[in-house]
Amino acid sequence: MESSRPLIDTTTAHSARVWNYWLGGKDNYPADREVGDYVLQAYPEMVAAARADRDFLIRAVTHLTEREGVRQFLDIGTGLPTHHNTHEVAQAVAPSSRVVYVDNDPMVLAHARALLTSHQDGTTHYADADLRDPSTVLAEAADHLDFARPIGLTILGTMGHFAGQEAYDIVRGYVDALPPGSFLVMCDGTDTSPEMVEAAKRWNDTAAAPYHLRAPDEIALFFDGLDLLEPGVVSATLWRPEATEVGRPREVDQYGGVARKG
Repeated sequence: MESSRPLIDTTTAHSARVWNYWLGGKDNYPADREVGDYVLQAYPEMVAAARADRDFLIRAVTHLTEREGVRQFLDIGTGLPTHHNTHEVAQAVAPSSRVVYVDNDPMVLAHARALLTSHQDGTTHYADADLRDPSTVLAEAADHLDFARPIGLTILGTMGHFAGQEAYDIVRGYVDALPPGSFLVMCDGTDTSPEMVEAAKRWNDTAAAPYHLRAPDEIALFFDGLDLLEPGVVSATLWRPEATEVGRPREVDQYGGVARKG
């Protein structure tokens, strides 16, 4: 790691590490667990929401690889490695898949080697870059992905850290650079229950990076100009869930969708 990189602050809760804690990971510290538990007191379903977000990613990437023939993925705001990372899901279906992860968090960088374990027929690259600078990210991604062929752009649990129009402008900066036939896969937290609203308040009172919940129709705005796949923008658990014999999945306050660029 370069000496100019900031040291990892283990005394303040960090979103990637708290998320890792909720997912049952071990890459977190007491400050992360304290905030994680404080949020869970208000919203016990947060663990289910975090897992639903991960399961949504698995189903979406599997669909794009199996059904749409996508062989390249750009994963923005990667976070800490966990089970079923994007490259593992894509390369399990198509071993030649190429994946570029993007994050600029020091702790994520420290764990990058775990992300870089690729199938020998494919490639996996980690870009240490600020997602708010699409031109720089895209320039590095272009060294590993072919921008003349469709790309699956995945942005999950990330844009809530950006308020207002800035979030839409960031996503548009990436979508505009994608070739026709590419896809946007996105999911984020929503203000669809009082418990989630209280959880976000607790998070913003204690964590370093605030999180801005959006209404489902505001999540849908990220897909403007793209062709949404069925069933549209829905709770993460309801996007093409696995078939069950009884009932239907319980909704969570994480909404997302998958859309094609024409």
